[in-house]
Amino acid sequence: MAQKRKVIITCAVTGSIHTPSMSPHLPVTGQEIADAAIGAAEAGAAIVHLHARNPRDGRPDQSPEAFEPFLKIIKQRSACVVNITTGGGQGMTLEQRLAPATRFKPEVASLNMGSMNFGLYPMLDRFKEFKHDWERAHLEGSRDAVFRNTFKDIEHVLTTLGSAGTRFEFECYDTSHLYNLHHFLQRGLVKPPLFVQTVFGILGGIGSHPEDVMHMKRTADRLFGDQYHWSVLGAGRAQMQIAAMAAANGGNVRVGLEDSLWAGPGKLAASNAEQVRLARQIIEGLNLDVATPDEAREILSLKGADKVDF
Repeated sequence: MAQKRKVIITCAVTGSIHTPSMSPHLPVTGQEIADAAIGAAEAGAAIVHLHARNPRDGRPDQSPEAFEPFLKIIKQRSACVVNITTGGGQGMTLEQRLAPATRFKPEVASLNMGSMNFGLYPMLDRFKEFKHDWERAHLEGSRDAVFRNTFKDIEHVLTTLGSAGTRFEFECYDTSHLYNLHHFLQRGLVKPPLFVQTVFGILGGIGSHPEDVMHMKRTADRLFGDQYHWSVLGAGRAQMQIAAMAAANGGNVRVGLEDSLWAGPGKLAASNAEQVRLARQIIEGLNLDVATPDEAREILSLKGADKVDF
C-alpha cells in the first residue's frame, strides 16, 4: 500500500510584525520564545521559524546574543528543525538581518525573494492602546518603508549561508518573487529541492483570495516542476483557510503568532501550539500525515541538527 503524503507544519512563533500590546500570548523573552517553540513542536510542528525580541519592551532584536539563549534550550529539549530569520525587522541593514544565521549556521534560514512595500499600518485601526512607545511608531512607519532585498542582497545571503550548508525557506510574497527564485535556480545559486513559502495577505504582496493561492501554485508548478516543495503562509484571518487549501492541494503549511494572533473570529490564540493543533486537525482530517522533524529533514535534504553552531 502506498504511503500517505507527509505534510510539514512550520510554526513562526513570534516574528517582528505584531507588538506586545496586541496579545498577552505573544512570546517576548528568550524563555517565552523557547517554550513557545517547544510547545509548537510537541503539538506537531516539524520546523520552528524564529525571531528574537528585546525582553524588556518586545522590540525586534536581531543580535546573535538575543538568539543564543533560546536556541540552546530548543536544541536541548526538542528535535525540531530550527529556521532562523534573515528578515529581521523594519529598518535593519542586511548585515544586521544576516548576523544570527551567519553565527549559528542553522539547518534552514528564511529568505525573502525581493524588495517590497510591507504595510502594517492598517493594524492601527484595530489596536489603539500601546504599552511601549516604539509600537505605534513601528506600525505608522510602515506607510513609508520598503523591505529591501535586491538581487545583490539575495546573492549575498545565498552564498554566505549556503557555504555552511544552510538551506532556505524561500518566502515569496508575489508572482515576481517566484520568478526571482527561478532566476537564481537557473544560475545554479540554489539547488533543489526548493522549499517555497508562498505568502498571502500582507499589504504590499499578493492577496488571500483562493484564486491568488492557486495562481501562485500554478506559477510555481510551471517554473519548478518536481524540484520544489510548496508551503503556504496566510496572514491574519486567512491563516487556516489557506492552510486547508494548501493541504488539500499537495502543499505544506505554516502557522504561528508571527503570521496571525487569532484562533478563530475574535478569539486570540492562547499559544502557538493551539494554532499548530488546528492545522494538524485540518491535515489529519484530509487523511494525511503530519511530518516529523526527521521526515522534514529528509524531504528538504537538510544537513541535520548535529551540523549547526548552537
